[in-house]
Amino acid sequence: MAEITAAMVKELRQTSGAGMMDCKKALSENDGNIEAAQDWLRTKGLASAAKKSGRIASEGLVGVAIEGNVGAVVEVNSETDFVARNETFQDFVKTVAQLGLSSGGDLEKLQGMDYPDTGRTVAEELTHMISTIGENMNIRRVAVETVEQGAIASYMHGAIKPGIGKIGVLVSVSGADSGAADAIGKQVAMHVAATNPQALGQDDLDPELVERERAFLTEQARESGKPEEIIAKMIDGRIRKYYQEVCLLEQTFVIDGESKVGKAVEAAGDGLSIAAFSRFGLGEGIEKKEEDFAAEVAAAVGG
Repeated sequence: MAEITAAMVKELRQTSGAGMMDCKKALSENDGNIEAAQDWLRTKGLASAAKKSGRIASEGLVGVAIEGNVGAVVEVNSETDFVARNETFQDFVKTVAQLGLSSGGDLEKLQGMDYPDTGRTVAEELTHMISTIGENMNIRRVAVETVEQGAIASYMHGAIKPGIGKIGVLVSVSGADSGAADAIGKQVAMHVAATNPQALGQDDLDPELVERERAFLTEQARESGKPEEIIAKMIDGRIRKYYQEVCLLEQTFVIDGESKVGKAVEAAGDGLSIAAFSRFGLGEGIEKKEEDFAAEVAAAVGG
């Protein structure tokens, strides 16, 4: 077998756009023949998939799966909503969510899992779909919630089928009465979808976020010209209000419009409490490319 050098791998990467490990494998499979390796990559769909990898994928679906006292939520992105309506893509998201139950919330572990009935890993199946469908896609994130005693409840906003949609929420409710935990958990999951809390309680908030908010409120208050001791009291009150806005347990429960979420859960059953939650909103935080088709046509005609 021919020796596979770094220079050969580099050359194949430049001509195919495929990943380093894929190029190395292609060369190994083809005795170092660059042209044969290029054909091998094309056959596997790796070259065409790599060329699409730079495109922004901000559409797609969120998937949720629950099995016993374990729940998983995943986000799988595509370039267009048209692909999100593709049944093959939808089945992929549902399957990945189900596999996510065993991932421990580790994205790399999830991507390396065997994809059912294909002989491929999850990552390889994704590459196969990119090549087949013709759009860039990626598994962006996964979260897993568990509870020893109680229930994992979920809510899917904008569901197009059971378990897949635009906003997926998992809520872990601890307590001896699993039925009561599930019932209130589903209501809290709906609340989380609507309000998008940043943390469970005050202690779970990123201290940097709190300090940034405090600094902003302090500067804002100083513009009023009030004395520093008065400003300090104003800031304390506004920080408490900030906690009520961003901490799930301190938010006003949207279901009744009166109770704090934490108190509503306690009232729903003896010893019930929210242990954790996860909320995935499709495409949140992804910088979406603004398409100007008129400009594109004009540029094409001018070019």
